[in-house]
Amino acid sequence: MRKPTRPAPENRYSMREDGTGWWAVYDIFTGLTAEVNGIPQDGLDIEQADDLVDLLNAEYIARRKGTTH
Repeated sequence: MRKPTRPAPENRYSMREDGTGWWAVYDIFTGLTAEVNGIPQDGLDIEQADDLVDLLNAEYIARRKGTTH
């Protein structure tokens, strides 16, 4: 099992393996599985999870900097 990397402080999302080979994206502040349009982001392959973590963190950082609405 691959150990999740420690998230950078400005990030909000990371990923974790569920023990069966599938991955979930989760909120590092709450520990809950992230949702996109009400759909839990679990049961993903590693590439999907990694890409989604990058996308969600980029959106989160942009919102915090006030560069998106």
